[in-house]
Formats: sequence, C-alpha cells, structure tokens
Amino acid sequence: MGLEEILILGNPKLHEISKPVKANEIGTLKPVVDKLHYLLLEFRKRYGAGRAIAAPQIGIMKRLIYMNIEEPVIIINPELSDLSEEMMEIWDDCLCFPDLLVRVKRHKRCKVRFYDMDWKKQTWFPEGDLSELIQHEYDHLEGVLA
Repeated sequence: MGLEEILILGNPKLHEISKPVKANEIGTLKPVVDKLHYLLLEFRKRYGAGRAIAAPQIGIMKRLIYMNIEEPVIIINPELSDLSEEMMEIWDDCLCFPDLLVRVKRHKRCKVRFYDMDWKKQTWFPEGDLSELIQHEYDHLEGVLA
C-alpha cells in the first residue's frame, strides 16, 4: 500500500458521483478508513500537507471522508446546507494533484449532517478553513475537482 493508490488528475473515476453508504455496510468500512488514514499520513510525510481524503480519491466510490485535523473524524454520507453568503477565496491543493494549486471560492461557513462510525447522526458547523476543507472533500464525493 502506497501513495500510488491515490488517483491522480486525469483519472476518469475522479469525476464519478459516489454512492451512499448503507447502514448494513458500516461493518465493512474499517479497512477503508484504515487505508485512508495510512495514505493521508504517508502523503503528509512526503508533501508536508494533507488534512483529509475522500474514499473516491482511492477509487472507492462511497460517500466517505476521513479527516485528520486535531483528531481523526470519519464522515459518512455528508449533507451540506446553510452555506453562508460570505465567501472566501483561497489557493487550494489536493492529494490528486499535489504539485498544483488552484484559486477557488468557498463558503466561509456551512452546516454538515453526517453519520459517524457508530451510525449515529451528527451535525457540525465548520467555519473558515474547516468549512473550506469539508466543501473540498464533499466535491470529491460529487465527482468535482477544485
């Protein structure tokens, strides 16, 4: 298992829309989460960056995001809403194109509803860079690259 498992810009799978995780699939997610964790840490070692990775970035077309900010956060079947009118413009990078930065506009705040690994519904209100990060990863689930 290595960084070559991360799909790179140009791979058509990156433009596919991911399928929701079903409740009866929750038990099969641990190996996927472990792989996402490992690859994110390997990416950090090599590039000195990387806070999150979505399952489609490794060819697993499920609505699953792994974030490692202050602690690991697993986000299953996220739904974004209450996007702020206030926007922020940033230089965005991505594990799928590590040597490229793109200028994007993101909502400064949003609301995220999702399931955790215990299949409990959670609600999160990220702001600033965390709002940008969840929007970026959500785009991967929708087949959109920055």
